[in-house]
Amino acid sequence: MGRRTTIILDEDVYEMLVNESIKRYGTSKAISRVINDIVRKSIGYRRYLRELVLSEPQAFVDEEEFGKFRRELGKRIMKR
Repeated sequence: MGRRTTIILDEDVYEMLVNESIKRYGTSKAISRVINDIVRKSIGYRRYLRELVLSEPQAFVDEEEFGKFRRELGKRIMKR
């Protein structure tokens, strides 16, 4: 069972939620479901991005190695 709360929405946000509710569920009375879906996705993406940023690097390339790669790539591009 969910909890009830009151939020104050701007008119344009409310209209978008009503339209999304009708599109997804065929009724304007499912706004809470739409909001729950949006909040869940938003929190999930933030959690994923935070873990990605704070995780150990997957690879390391030093400046010299990167410089060699750039020069090689530049030569290949100029040949075309």
